[in-house]
Amino acid sequence: MSITALDGKRFAEMIIQGANHLTANAKMVDALNVFPVPDGDTGTNMNLSMTSGAKEVKNNVQEHIGKVGIALSKGLLMGARGNSEVILSQLFRGFSKAVEAKAKITGKDFAGALEAGVETAYKAVMKPVEGTILTVAKDSAKKGVQAAQNSDDIIVIMEEVVKEAKASLKRTPDLLPVLKEVGVVDSGGQGLVFVYEGFLAVLRGEELPESSDLLPTMSEMVNAEHHKSVQGHINTADIVFGYCTEFMVRFEAEKTAIHPFNEGVFRNDLSHLGDSLLVIADEDVVKVHIHSEQPGEVLSYGQRYGNLINMKIENMRQQHTNIVGETHTASGTVRPEPRKELQEYGIVTVSMGSGIAELFKSIGAHAVIEGGQTMNPSTEDIVKAVKEVHAKKVFILPNNKNIIMAAEQAKDVADEDIYVIPSKTVPQGLSALLAFNPSADVDVNEVAMKDALQHVKTGQITFAVRDTSIDGLEIEKDDFMGISEGKIVVKNKDKGKVAEDLLTKMLDDDSEILTIIFGEDVTDEEVQSLTQFVEENYEDVEIEVHNGGQPLYSFIFSIE
Repeated sequence: MSITALDGKRFAEMIIQGANHLTANAKMVDALNVFPVPDGDTGTNMNLSMTSGAKEVKNNVQEHIGKVGIALSKGLLMGARGNSEVILSQLFRGFSKAVEAKAKITGKDFAGALEAGVETAYKAVMKPVEGTILTVAKDSAKKGVQAAQNSDDIIVIMEEVVKEAKASLKRTPDLLPVLKEVGVVDSGGQGLVFVYEGFLAVLRGEELPESSDLLPTMSEMVNAEHHKSVQGHINTADIVFGYCTEFMVRFEAEKTAIHPFNEGVFRNDLSHLGDSLLVIADEDVVKVHIHSEQPGEVLSYGQRYGNLINMKIENMRQQHTNIVGETHTASGTVRPEPRKELQEYGIVTVSMGSGIAELFKSIGAHAVIEGGQTMNPSTEDIVKAVKEVHAKKVFILPNNKNIIMAAEQAKDVADEDIYVIPSKTVPQGLSALLAFNPSADVDVNEVAMKDALQHVKTGQITFAVRDTSIDGLEIEKDDFMGISEGKIVVKNKDKGKVAEDLLTKMLDDDSEILTIIFGEDVTDEEVQSLTQFVEENYEDVEIEVHNGGQPLYSFIFSIE
């Protein structure tokens, strides 16, 4: 059996099987965690992202591979969460761009598209790191191109891609020291291998086992990536475009034959008619949200492509002049909150734990996205939060290194001016937010907030989910671990002892303020004991204590 041409239907089957195979092995990828913390989430996030892409593909199965690729790209883009997941979305974005004009592709086209995906992914990463999913994708695509020079059979090409992907994955410890120290492979690369195995199984007409037998046992697996995890009124003076206009266009063949639909052109044309523009398209419809002064002109433009459905137009100036009504409920009378004015600045931040969320709000955050260690917010989640802030310029504080790329991707998708401050921890996010000055211009604020990241140290107390050896420490399951600036430095069976030992290593003569954020598993007595320890041993250090309510991490320390 050989396959020399690949159409959209078979490609859709490949995507769906790749997603299913990744789903079946997501927990095993999660378990690939160099730091034995309870929040290794690469497998979960890759699974959610790939599933988002597969869902779009299922809704758009057709012969034309280019159009299936567009659906995949859109689904992955909006579902992308962490670093590996954003890279995965970019790999297939580049692939889809390379084939979008083709109904079927040859073996050479297929290999070339894989290589185009690699180029797109590398461009999307500010500082590409070898020994990761990028390397596995690059090496396997290169092998695919070589195979395509000798064979037109896509099965043969994919076999070579999978073979090299596995070989490259085994080499990742030679490229990332932390992997070599523990003797394991990269998790994002492993996730990509699972996807590619799904592709190959469809091409061969084979069934895949529910889980892979290629991985070591759960107790042996570790990973190189640690957290790789309204209504009301508006001031009339702020309303430049007075009509909130929402509608959908159901495409008609006769009209698109005259005016072929191109999402980029469509979005660009509408951008001249208003602001707050959101355009989402699939094979059958395009959905539009826009604030415009000429809603009729917007609707007329939409009609060029098909029938208008689900239309809604609201006069925002009239909303401003209306008296705010009351809503009666069984428990009493509730007054709706006034609609936010269009602000100059907005702050969107990510946090885990209700107490941390309230802490961010108390010092100026306008929107707090629930997420972080165990569940990274998607690009779509971040875009929604940005729009809810209703500001001209929006700063995003990811507070987790694995969310930074999703935030950067939201910056590319959203219409608002977005500035990503690459905070990797909650203390960094708090420090950056305190450096924000609403009276300063955006460039001054961006510099000040980024500079603030360098003037705070982060400590964390969590527990081990397995036995492991790392950084010279022999760690047993359920040990408490003290992490300083991302490195495990102390461990003990006693939570309080680990907290004291960690602070002893982190506090020095330059330390002035210690902020203790305690989690949901910490008692008042434990907090009191720890603060007493600091007061007795570091009398010049000012202490602030907050109930963060965060899971998994008993204590988060911020030292300035």
